[in-house]
Amino acid sequence: MQDDISGWSDWDLNFSAIEEISSPSELHGLLTGIICVTQAPTREEWLKILETLDVTEINEEAIAILADEGEDIAHALTEDDLDYLPILPDDEHSLSERVQALADWCAGVVLGFGLASGHLRADEKELIEHLQDVASVEFDDSDNDEEGEESYQELYEFVRLIPVSLSMGRKKVPLEETPLLKIVPVKKADTSMNVVEMFTPHRPS
Repeated sequence: MQDDISGWSDWDLNFSAIEEISSPSELHGLLTGIICVTQAPTREEWLKILETLDVTEINEEAIAILADEGEDIAHALTEDDLDYLPILPDDEHSLSERVQALADWCAGVVLGFGLASGHLRADEKELIEHLQDVASVEFDDSDNDEEGEESYQELYEFVRLIPVSLSMGRKKVPLEETPLLKIVPVKKADTSMNVVEMFTPHRPS
C-alpha cells in the first residue's frame, strides 16, 4: 500500500506539524473514535473541535481533508465490506515508525470515543482495553526482523476493525449532544502532555 494511495502523504503533509497531536495517525484515530459515536463532523464543527484541542493554526485544505475523511469513515463503519482502514505509513517506512503510528492511532480512537461518548456498552470495555494495550506498545530494536513484521501485521489486523464493532448498532447522535464541545480546552502552556494523555488518564504508560 503506497502512501499516496492510502492518504498518508496528504495527512503527513497537512497534520504532522501540529504540536498538539502525536502524529497524523493519532488524528485519524481521534476522528474515527468520534464517528463511532456521532455523525460525521461538518467543517464548522471541525473548527470547534480543533479549537477545543487548542489547535488554531490549520489551513482550509486541512479542514476539508478532515471533513471529507469523516464522511468516508462514517460510510466505512456502516457497510458490510469491512474495508475500514486506518491511515498509517506504508511498509516503505521503518517498522519502528509503523508500530508507533499504529500505537498513536489506537490512542486516538480511545480518545475520540471517550470524548464523544462518555459511556460503554456491555461488550465494549474489552475492546477499549485492547486498543489501550496496543497504544502502550513500545518498539524494541530486537523486534526489527521478519517475526517483528508478522507481529505488526497481526496487531494491525486485530485492531483495525475494532471501530466497526464500536460503531455497529449504535444510534449516532449529533455532535452538539456529546460532551466533545463542552470540555475545557487544552492549554498550550502545558507542553509536557499531548491531548491523548490529557483526556485518557488511565491509558497505560
